[in-house]
Amino acid sequence: MTTLLIVLPLAAALVIWVLPLNDVSAGALALLAALAEVGVWIQLVARYNFGRGGLQFAQQRNWFSDLHVSYHVGVYGFSVWLIGLTVVAMAAAIAYGFWAGRDRLRAYLGLMLFLTGAVVGVFTAQDLLLFYAFFEAMMIPLYVLVGVWGGPGRMGATLKFVLFTMAGSLLMLASIVVYGLSQNTFDLVQIGQSSSDWIFLGFVAAFAIKAPLFPLHGWLPDAYRESSPEVAAILSGVVSKAAAYGFLRIAVTKFPDPAQHYRAPILALAAIGLIYGSLLAFRAPDIRGVIAYSSLAQMGLITMGVFSVNDLGLDGSVLQMVNHGLVSTTLFLLAGMVERRTLTGELSRLGGMARGRPALATVLLTSGVIALAVPLSSAFAGEFLILAGVFRHGWGWSVVGAVAIVLAAAYVLRLVSAVLHRDVGPAVSDAALDLRPAELGVVVPLLACLLALSAWPAAVTQHSFRGDHAQADVAQGFK
Repeated sequence: MTTLLIVLPLAAALVIWVLPLNDVSAGALALLAALAEVGVWIQLVARYNFGRGGLQFAQQRNWFSDLHVSYHVGVYGFSVWLIGLTVVAMAAAIAYGFWAGRDRLRAYLGLMLFLTGAVVGVFTAQDLLLFYAFFEAMMIPLYVLVGVWGGPGRMGATLKFVLFTMAGSLLMLASIVVYGLSQNTFDLVQIGQSSSDWIFLGFVAAFAIKAPLFPLHGWLPDAYRESSPEVAAILSGVVSKAAAYGFLRIAVTKFPDPAQHYRAPILALAAIGLIYGSLLAFRAPDIRGVIAYSSLAQMGLITMGVFSVNDLGLDGSVLQMVNHGLVSTTLFLLAGMVERRTLTGELSRLGGMARGRPALATVLLTSGVIALAVPLSSAFAGEFLILAGVFRHGWGWSVVGAVAIVLAAAYVLRLVSAVLHRDVGPAVSDAALDLRPAELGVVVPLLACLLALSAWPAAVTQHSFRGDHAQADVAQGFK
């Protein structure tokens, strides 16, 4: 079943590229494959034994026997939820791209499906070289999707994206080679822990660039603004979580001593990014800028949860990964829907869109309320757990997080007010329609997932690490 989750979207991408399908047929096939991927994941959740935990649905075949490299995949409790985030968000993004009628739709949707398989591969790989292969394969479609289908500044955005990610990739590859050869295996389940600061820092730098974390976020503003809305949604909602997963599965788990030694500097950078991103989000002049910089802030918060390295922080970080992924995907897709109606995302030119557009107002306000982390929302549960986790390492970290939550309320309310309320802006026409059924079909399932998590956050927090080898490693390293 694990391999099926990887192969299904890759095979669908190949079929779409090879067969001479028209746009309608290609879109229907891509959407069908994305929904089938969601169905396979639902079966995975139903069959995964959360009471036992640990690695399940594992499959292993020798790849390079001399180097002890294998095709080894499987899922832990926490990776089950990250895979679910991936397949749900990608299905919504593919549906939006199909509805928006992108140019060269066959190529576009094939790349989106390829990206789905690569990201799922990252979350299931249990071999370091296989993890690296999927991590790099994930970047290939993103380069093309941003560089070909992006906005007027797409070439500059792609160049920054390539330079930053290539630097991180080289550092991670060097760390993997040295680490694997020193341990005589690349298998993540069998490989021992290391106390090497340099190998640890190589992994941390690569994941920090991809997340991104302050101060390695230079590629973020252009990439998020110049991408199509659905690609920006996946960059923020899904791809950044692959980096957070790397922190959790490799950096903290396999390098407990360096992680403990560098915990204070990493927490400090994450806290700076949390406040800095929140302030930039509050001052951003456009919808995408607000969402992009809020993503920088949220990744800082998630990183604080991971490097708190206790049950509260780890559970909160996984829940917040899923929360932020769904919220960010929803908001970026809504930004695209607003831009299609007004031809701009500038907040100064918007306003009054709640009048005569009840569906848009309801969806945006609901998404904003969850992003505000109001009590009883899933975001509140995730953020509270993270703050409780880092509190064990000093009350100052929790104070920083609490201040950032207040700032988040400010920039979310500013965004909602600028789009829905105030006076009608010059870019808003009376002819601009409310959300259509197809658009609601894209964003309402995402909101339904968020509301379900709000009703039962324990679905994630109680079962993410039960019995997992990863948690045992973490506990052993941080006694």
